Amino acid sequence: MYSVVQIKIKRVIMDKFVINGGKPLEGEIEISGAKNEALPLTVASILTDDVSIISNISDLADLRSMISLLEVLGVKSEIKGNVLRIDPSGCDGYEAPYDLVRKMRASVYVLGALLGRLGRAKVSFPGGCVIGTRPIDLHLMGLEKLGARIKIEHGYIIADADKLVGTEIFLSGIHGPSVGATVNVMLAAVKAEGVTVIKEASCEPQITELADFLNSMGAKIEGAGTPVLIIHGVKELHGAKHEVIPDRIEAATYMIAGVITRGNLLIKNCIVKHLEAVIEKLREIGAEITYEDDGVRVKAKDPLKPVNIRTAPFPGFPTDVQPQIMSLLATVPGISVITEGVYPDRFIHVSELNRMGADIKVDNAVAVVKGVEKLSGAPVMASELRGGAGLVLAGLSAINQTVVSRVYHIDRGYESMEKKLANVGADIKRVSE
Repeated sequence: MYSVVQIKIKRVIMDKFVINGGKPLEGEIEISGAKNEALPLTVASILTDDVSIISNISDLADLRSMISLLEVLGVKSEIKGNVLRIDPSGCDGYEAPYDLVRKMRASVYVLGALLGRLGRAKVSFPGGCVIGTRPIDLHLMGLEKLGARIKIEHGYIIADADKLVGTEIFLSGIHGPSVGATVNVMLAAVKAEGVTVIKEASCEPQITELADFLNSMGAKIEGAGTPVLIIHGVKELHGAKHEVIPDRIEAATYMIAGVITRGNLLIKNCIVKHLEAVIEKLREIGAEITYEDDGVRVKAKDPLKPVNIRTAPFPGFPTDVQPQIMSLLATVPGISVITEGVYPDRFIHVSELNRMGADIKVDNAVAVVKGVEKLSGAPVMASELRGGAGLVLAGLSAINQTVVSRVYHIDRGYESMEKKLANVGADIKRVSE
């Protein structure tokens, strides 16, 4: 006997996309608010007792999970349309339990925020997509530098601090700057005593937006968007309003959807400067990309050309777009080489693409893609968010029918993907078992 909640969860997990491919996509796709910005903003709101308003949010599983986690800590929230109202005045909980944190990696952001608010935190090790080892050593090192005492017990990170004190922190790891560590240290440092200097900070757009939001709350952060962040600690913060920027990964995904189907799409509500690395590679492949008043138009037709790509932190080619462009290159004659410079193990989707007739071989952090004339529809399984999106794109271009299961992974980062694609001519349906 299942409860109503269990039935709902089971139904979502069993959802799948049924795609009949081979149709060029034509029309317009409106880009939603950025998941990777909304999550840290939502957590940052607990650094004050005042109400904050975050607009242009997307209806995503990850954001719902984060709101549920904050509610466990005592935060009240309300969503009307695409506007989130957060009231953290009752936030006195300091334990983030495994059942919630295991759902997504960004849950670990509450560690820095709780240290900044309460001076203590107990947070389960985070979950999310299985895309290889993603340690949080830099997060913990940065917080310890600020004065936090940290220990690991029974799968939980337990942290406390009598007070946090600004210092100089070097945050680069073996694969470059860490977005998550930069977020966590920022959230803890804004109310620390003195000045914190973060060297080799992440330059990703969500870091710039987080700094803007915190500054509007009364923080004093300089250098956002550069490798050096200077944070002057303040005693108090207040509520603020902020509009989430368009999701550059969603925009890139639909740009590639236009190319892989040899279609003609207008991607509306996107920020071009956030997409320059992707646009450069799509043009190198042979896509025609033009800028219009209300967006970016992407056209493509055969023949297309193979390319070499290395993923890198912003402003380099995003690791979060690697699976999608791999699906495209699997349909481009010749040999392309993709080097994963951020998460070397991020190739779970390769075996599923090969089930669809792709010819891809992986050696350590390098994938060699030999383009085939056509992919062939097959039953495939999404194992993580962006890999799942890549399988959907492959299905859009393949002959015959593709069934993508476990689409709950895709729902974590794409708002109504099947509806947006159907609106531009894709034959795609969500089916529940």
